[in-house]
Amino acid sequence: MVRHLYVHIPFCPKVCPYCSFYKEASDRNKTKAFLEAVLASAEAAGAGLRPRTVFFGGGTPTALSTLQMEFLIRGLRERVDFSEVEEFTVEMNPATVSLEKAASLRALGVNRVSMGVQSWDPDLLKTLGRVHSAGQARRSFEILREAGFENINLDLIFGIPGQSLEIWMDSLATTTALAPEHVSAYCLTYEEDTEYFRRFQNGEIGQDDDRNAEFFERTMDHLGDSGYAQYEISNYARPGCECLHNFAYWTGEEYEGLGPSAFSTRGGIRRRNVADTTEFIRRVGAGGPWHDFEEVVDEATARAESLAFSLRTVHGVDASEVSSGKAADLMGAGLVEPSSGRLVLTRRGRLLADAVAAELI
Repeated sequence: MVRHLYVHIPFCPKVCPYCSFYKEASDRNKTKAFLEAVLASAEAAGAGLRPRTVFFGGGTPTALSTLQMEFLIRGLRERVDFSEVEEFTVEMNPATVSLEKAASLRALGVNRVSMGVQSWDPDLLKTLGRVHSAGQARRSFEILREAGFENINLDLIFGIPGQSLEIWMDSLATTTALAPEHVSAYCLTYEEDTEYFRRFQNGEIGQDDDRNAEFFERTMDHLGDSGYAQYEISNYARPGCECLHNFAYWTGEEYEGLGPSAFSTRGGIRRRNVADTTEFIRRVGAGGPWHDFEEVVDEATARAESLAFSLRTVHGVDASEVSSGKAADLMGAGLVEPSSGRLVLTRRGRLLADAVAAELI
């Protein structure tokens, strides 16, 4: 039984220059056909799917209107057994939040929101190409509370060109003053096929690894002192508010992905839906297949992925999965430490998580 469902909504009010996820500008002429294609693909995937978690990502899911969101969620409930859903997350852009939409989503069973604030600094929001203001983000958070949401994540980014440590600490302080249940703090990376990557390649912008390490350490300190436990390298939560859906990915559980570019892993086979909304609609309408990539996840691949992702979490990896010599080397270097039969990253190890994972695989 597959217990996790992801739905990719590709539409965005504006395409941000750093974002590498598949997305496109909102197109009202395409939306209805897209929603119908998602529902048709959900019906085909319904057998053996009883989600414990549901996650709407993007893109910007709330670029859809209230009526469109209602159509999609009600349609999914008619085709997929939602009776055991514990966590239903929708990603939101602060510019697309309204009380009507938030209240509607809450009434339809959405109980967790992840909102992409990214920064509280007006100049950095412009640098990132965001369409919302800091004031709008604060008001959107208040609207979500007013609508009854008791589990809210705020996304933040550090390592932005022009961002000082002082600005970053102000953003963290503003965030924790609002008291969301969860905070995600990511270091900006320059991904291929983005404007930022092209500018990085051209030498217009750069990265300072030492500065980013300082940002990361100060983040761990501030959020830890504010009552947020770091349960994954980039994710911090109040007790009991960890993201169950993301944990499913990190621990290698199977999941179904709907929508263009979405991945699924079922029965040891990983598939990716075609990363083109028009083509996705056409293929679903023709009866499929609508994936353009497929691979068998063999035992070696599954083990490597499990080690790499689990290492990033507070649970670490089973010590029996690591040779005694390798474990001794990593402990001697102060990168991991033993904990109840497992190996977990030390504070220093969190700064070098990718390098430690490479040693284990």
